[in-house]
Amino acid sequence: MRPDTPAENVDHTTEAARLERTAGLYPEDAEALLLQAAAHLELAGDRSAASTLYDRLLSSPETLDTPHLVRALKASNLWEYGHEAEARAIIDGIRTASPRDPAPWVIVAESLESHDELEAAQETFTEGVTLLLTDVTDPPYSSHPLLFGRHRVRRMLGLPHDDWDTLADTLHSSPVSLDELHDPKRVWSLGSDNPAELAAEISRLRAELGTYREALSRPFPVAVLHWPTGELAELAAAYPSLAEEYPSHELHLATIEASLRELAASGTPNLGIVTGTVPSYEAFAASEGTSPGDSDLLPQYATTLAARGRAVAWPPQRGSGCWCGSERAYGECHGVGA
Repeated sequence: MRPDTPAENVDHTTEAARLERTAGLYPEDAEALLLQAAAHLELAGDRSAASTLYDRLLSSPETLDTPHLVRALKASNLWEYGHEAEARAIIDGIRTASPRDPAPWVIVAESLESHDELEAAQETFTEGVTLLLTDVTDPPYSSHPLLFGRHRVRRMLGLPHDDWDTLADTLHSSPVSLDELHDPKRVWSLGSDNPAELAAEISRLRAELGTYREALSRPFPVAVLHWPTGELAELAAAYPSLAEEYPSHELHLATIEASLRELAASGTPNLGIVTGTVPSYEAFAASEGTSPGDSDLLPQYATTLAARGRAVAWPPQRGSGCWCGSERAYGECHGVGA
């Protein structure tokens, strides 16, 4: 998650430098760490340095996990400090590439929206929603900002509700409706001299802030730890004390799916799976000054992997491969009966 703390409360330049150093220590997590560093540089007002980091990622010989996301963030940043033509070219390229990740769509659409290009923003949001959510009965949590952003822009344009707007309303959990939150008149009321109008707007803003705080309280997915077959066999051989945690690989996979379904049923959003490796786990145990055989370390390891951006969203989108690595579709593997 990109930081949003004002510069007066955090030394963003120092934090960016710390993240760059950490990226050098953990090259497998460099992409997520450098994106965080670039975000801090943007907040510090050093947009040129942020662009340098985005270029560093895009020119890396390593294959990026989220190349379209990096390009979208670069475009948004470039436009903010006067490089509109280059930003537009990148945005057009992203739309043509049609990424299967909601985040790039949201970023480029919001960039257009922030520069008062509401029609283009609405078209971009709609392209993303149509590509990613057509025939999807249960939109994943990561796609909600795409639906909410589209609703907001269409409200600003005065367009009538369609089926996607209705879906956005259904997914919205705040007691204040999306129509009210996205009402263009709210902008006018902020400048009103009428105490009643100001009080009403303060109530709306408090409700909206509550929604944002709920989202910010979960900056990375609630992740369950997954061990591939070979890694689990190596882990069990090296640390027999973990045998009770993992009696068999089949039971391990079934437990993961059952745990995630239980969390989803309880209303927990933003769920994910992180895949462990024995060398990474041993390095983490050493950094914590604890034995890898301590089962209490396992959830901490999972949380740390998620915080480094290593989580894969659960459940997989319809038609996608199963998270277990079986190469079968999720609906035909661990997603049967979901």
